[in-house]
Formats: sequence, C-alpha cells, structure tokens
Amino acid sequence: MKRSFIVIVVILLGMALQAQDKGTKDILSLSGRYALPGEYKEVYAGEATEIGMLNALTYGFKLAPRTMFAINVNHFYFNVKDEAEMPLGIASPIVINGFILRTGIVQEVGDAGKLQLLIAPRLMSDFKNLDGNSFQLGAVVSYEKAYSGDFSLGFGGMYNQEFFGPYFVPLILLNWQASDKWFIEGMLPVTAKVHYRVNEGLDVGFNHFGLITTYYLGHEDYAGDYMERQSIDLSLFARQRLFGNIFVEGMVGRTFGRGYKQYAGDQKVDFAIPLVTFGDNRTVKNVTFKDGMIFTLKLIFNVKVP
Repeated sequence: MKRSFIVIVVILLGMALQAQDKGTKDILSLSGRYALPGEYKEVYAGEATEIGMLNALTYGFKLAPRTMFAINVNHFYFNVKDEAEMPLGIASPIVINGFILRTGIVQEVGDAGKLQLLIAPRLMSDFKNLDGNSFQLGAVVSYEKAYSGDFSLGFGGMYNQEFFGPYFVPLILLNWQASDKWFIEGMLPVTAKVHYRVNEGLDVGFNHFGLITTYYLGHEDYAGDYMERQSIDLSLFARQRLFGNIFVEGMVGRTFGRGYKQYAGDQKVDFAIPLVTFGDNRTVKNVTFKDGMIFTLKLIFNVKVP
C-alpha cells in the first residue's frame, strides 16, 4: 500500500493524459478485463482468477446557452473464481455488478469557468434477491477554470454513502494541450492517462485507474453482507483508430492493493477518504488474493464536441 501511495503522489505531481485529441469525447466505451491467476494471501492453496468489464456511456445537451444537462453511466462487472473451496458463508465465486449514474447541470461561469453539480445514484449488488438495500446515493461537485486555450485546472469532490459508511474523494481536474503530440486530461486520483500521439491514428501511453466500490450481497448464504473492492490499476496502452470515430484500445499492466473483502453488513467506518479510514474496527470474513498482471481490451466511439 505504501508503494501505491507513492505512485499516486508521483501522478499528482506529474501529468494525467487522456488518449484522445482535445475537443473530443469518448461517448461509448465497452471493455473486457482479464487478470492472471493469483495465489491467495494466506490459508488456501491454489489460485483465484479475476475477469470483468468496465463500460461507460456519456451524453449531454443544452438547456440554455450557458447551461448543459450531463449524463454519464458506468457499468462495472467483476467475477472472481476460486480454485480453493471456501467455507459456508463466504462468497465464492464472487459475481458483482455496479451501475453508477452521474447526472446534473454543467454551468458556464464568467468567461472561462465551469461549475458541475451532479447527483450520483448507484445500484451495487450481486443481483441475488435484489431489493432496495442495493442502492447508494452520492454527488459530485467541481469548478474548473480555463487559463488559456490549452490549459484548464479545477478542484472538487465526490461523495458517496458506501455500504461501509461515508466516503469522500477530493478531486483535481486537469486539461492541458502540452504540445501537438501530448494532451493532458485527468480526474485525479480516480483516473489519469499519459498520452502520446504517434500518428493520426495511433496513440500510446500510460493509464491509471483507482476506485473503491462496495456491493450488497443478497445471496441467502451471506445475505446482508457487503463486498468491498479496491484496486489501483497501472497500465501501458495503445489506442488505434479502426475507421471513422471507432477506436480499439489495448492495455497491459498490474494491480496494486487489489482486494475483495467481505464484511458483515453492520460493520461500518466513521469516515473514509482515499487510502485512509477513520474508526475502522471491521473484521474481514474472507481471504483475498495477491496483486498481478491485468489485460484490458476496449472498443470506443469518440466524437468531436463543442
């Protein structure tokens, strides 16, 4: 975890770059993820294998000349299969889904400012005996200012009522067209990319993604528990235009601090921010597995935006 923290600090002090031209947006992305089998951290012999999907849809339209209504939908799917036989009451295999909606107003402020006010309801579940317990509610607030045509910087925060309790993520928003070859964009510490334009159709670079999410478990053997998933994924990527606005992107990298931790539903924390929890006296029920290599393949629809 110390190594992961150092990596995040380096990224914060450095640059976050998005694999696309300034003035364009990934409207739809569909991706599949595969992780090499990893040994359990203790107790069990054998290995666990993780697969998953991370899909996103972004859309917006004008409500007024300086006001936009924004919609962003993310779908997370993770599946962990165990070679070891887990005891009764422990989720195995782990099959969890998350649907996160962020929607609200993006308001232009002055000549160069942009204020974003979004609500963020979530459905986070193993989809067993699905009911209202699987819903969460959060919000995103940020302000970003363009200091030139090539550089903008903003600050904000993302709050969510996770199943373990209140979770707050301070945000740094960065956009910088550093040169014809380099473009910088990120929402730190959640997402970041270091992008280099090789030619008109090919981008390469470095990708960072890190987010804690929790999922309600409704299976009758452990109903009422929740699964906490966390991972910092660092990858190299290559993004190639196939035709028109369609791109394919491949990534190879490694996880840091990955964990699937099962807790009783009544075990909470007082407050949490990235890498730090306050009043955390919870007891993990299961044994998770070690970090390892990950491979991601993504299909993207990208268009120019005003």
